[in-house]
Amino acid sequence: MSDLFSSATPPHAPLAELLRPRTLDQVIGQQHLLGAGKPLRLAFDSGTPHSMILWGPPGVGKTTLARLMADAFDAEFIALSAVFSGVKDIREAMQRAELVQAQSGRRTILFVDEVHRFNKAQQDAFLPYVESGTVTFIGATTENPSFEVNSALLSRAAVYVLKSLTEEELAELFERARAQAFVELSFDEEARTRLIGHADGDARRLLNVLETLKTAATAAGVTTVDGAFLEATLASDLRRFDKGGDAFYDQISALHKAVRGSDPDAALYWLLRMLDGGADPLYMGRRMIRMATEDIGLADPRALRLALDAVETYERLGSPEGELALAEAILYLAVAPKSNAAYVAYNAARAFVAKDQSRPVPEHLRNAPTRLMKDLGFGQEYRYAHDEPEAYAAGENYFPDGIAAPGWYRPTPRGLEQKIADKLAHLRELDRAARKLK
Repeated sequence: MSDLFSSATPPHAPLAELLRPRTLDQVIGQQHLLGAGKPLRLAFDSGTPHSMILWGPPGVGKTTLARLMADAFDAEFIALSAVFSGVKDIREAMQRAELVQAQSGRRTILFVDEVHRFNKAQQDAFLPYVESGTVTFIGATTENPSFEVNSALLSRAAVYVLKSLTEEELAELFERARAQAFVELSFDEEARTRLIGHADGDARRLLNVLETLKTAATAAGVTTVDGAFLEATLASDLRRFDKGGDAFYDQISALHKAVRGSDPDAALYWLLRMLDGGADPLYMGRRMIRMATEDIGLADPRALRLALDAVETYERLGSPEGELALAEAILYLAVAPKSNAAYVAYNAARAFVAKDQSRPVPEHLRNAPTRLMKDLGFGQEYRYAHDEPEAYAAGENYFPDGIAAPGWYRPTPRGLEQKIADKLAHLRELDRAARKLK
């Protein structure tokens, strides 16, 4: 098996390859899967490999674990990248696996990186070989497999969720890299802390940056890396942020929940975290408009107007000044009284209308602009609310015949909705009194 586990490591291999773990005990992180008695540790100890999906952010060890599994089970290792491979490559890989099985009886670990990038037909191409045992399938993805992996393939594989490395785990990796490849280079505490923060949970990113720093330090004759040298060497300090991936939607979810939970500091944190990561400020503004309608509603109608104003302000000012308006809006949304009564009522009414028949408009509610329509009785017996006491036609029915008052909108006892609830309760009492007189 020609792979990273042979003793001859290419002399100019990237640092991430040189430090790739050769045993399971060398893996840093993922102890919720690799610790004693944990799922992946048990899978390695079982003696029998099984197909799996490794789901997690970049640089957390998905490829490493697949290679270690091939080594542990003395299996042929075939790697495909969904970014560069097509059906032809899949077919050739399967032919190779069949040949290995026929000639030596050895298993084949088929590792498919970025498996979510394969379309349905390409993913389906693996199924016969997985079912026959020709290959043990290991897919790696940064996207939620529930949405991105075919259900047929997903049902034949265990899903393991890998986590970003913690600062402590990245610090351990930093010390391992320094001891093995940077003995001539020292780092002050500021540089070390900023490097770990820059990696943002991604081991590969940390090692790649260290390699860049080593090259730059050698060229500059520097033996100690400090914050100033780090600032001059690194072109950017962006957090890992995938605008179309799970990290994006997870952070949006956290922002929305912080607003709904009335935590202004947390809401501000997630807003700025996303803006710092490259999220479109106008997209963030659109999400705030949704929060104002879904989670605040009539408890504070000003929230919607404030969110709309914040978006308009950003459109006029741009960054960075316009982002302050977004920050003010998110704080207001977080502290505003909360009600989803309008949201619940809308969904209930929409579901009812979708299932109900097309009921005719009652004659007394129809418009009658012509003599014929008046003669047909359209508009007769309609009570003009402004001519009634309190400008309310007590006991009147505005639904089609056969629909009882459904009570979809139920104001909460919060904010302006408390006053709305009081008014509706008074009007319902007027209705009951009017009906008693009939």
